[in-house]
Amino acid sequence: MVLKKYGTSKQATNETPYVRLNEQTGIMEICGRSVPQETEEFWSPVLSWFENYSNQPQPLTVIKMNLEYFNISSSKRILFLLYKLKEIQASGKEVLVEWTYNENDRDMLEVGQDFAYMARVPFEFKTYKELDLALA
Repeated sequence: MVLKKYGTSKQATNETPYVRLNEQTGIMEICGRSVPQETEEFWSPVLSWFENYSNQPQPLTVIKMNLEYFNISSSKRILFLLYKLKEIQASGKEVLVEWTYNENDRDMLEVGQDFAYMARVPFEFKTYKELDLALA
C-alpha cells in the first residue's frame, strides 16, 4: 500500500483491483478484478482504512465500484465494506455507491442489485460500453 498525502492506494494487478481511498474527499474507488490468492492480505488494509475513516467520515461518502469480476471471498469483504457504509449513514451522514458495470454484463448488474438490497444504502447504477475493437 502506498501512502499518499490524502489517503492510500493500491495499484491493480492481474488478481487485485486498483483501490484509492481519500479521506479528504470521502471518495473510495475500487476498479478491476478481485481474485487474490491471499484475500485477507489484500483486503485487510483496505477494510482497516475504511474502519478508521468511518470514525470521522465526510458529510458525503462515495464508494465507486467498477469491478469486472470478483470471487466469493472478495464478495464477503465488499459486503463488509458496504455494511460499514450503512453505519456511516446511520450516523446521519450521506452515502452513495456508484456501481459501474459493462452494459453486456447482466450478472454484474444483478450482483450490484443484490448488494444494494442487503446493505440498504443508496446505489446508483451506471453502464459503460466496451470499445468495438473490430471497427478500429
